[in-house]
Amino acid sequence: MSTASTLPFSKIRPAAGLLFLAGEMPIATDGGVPEGIEAQTALTLDRIAATLAGEGLSLDDVVSMTAYLTDPADFPAFNRVYAARFKTPYPVRTTVRADLMLPGARLELTAVARLRA
Repeated sequence: MSTASTLPFSKIRPAAGLLFLAGEMPIATDGGVPEGIEAQTALTLDRIAATLAGEGLSLDDVVSMTAYLTDPADFPAFNRVYAARFKTPYPVRTTVRADLMLPGARLELTAVARLRA
């Protein structure tokens, strides 16, 4: 399990049969941030899926998600992209409006996934 970071937190942390993922933001491989909530949502979910895959898990294992949006008007478009990535039963989710630390980012997502026995 990789938890290397230059900041004082772990990217992932297992506990009590769950895997907790730190907030993920829409940072492209070139370090840029795509424009638009749809592109940012897709990229952020791709990044979460890649982290989960590194632990032998997938988005199907996500049981809880917290979404931080900078603009409440983005909610319908965000929700369309989000809904297309998950199957029922959907993860429980809390969505809040928040200012974010990454310039240009319109969302941040945190996830909790179940570990497979």
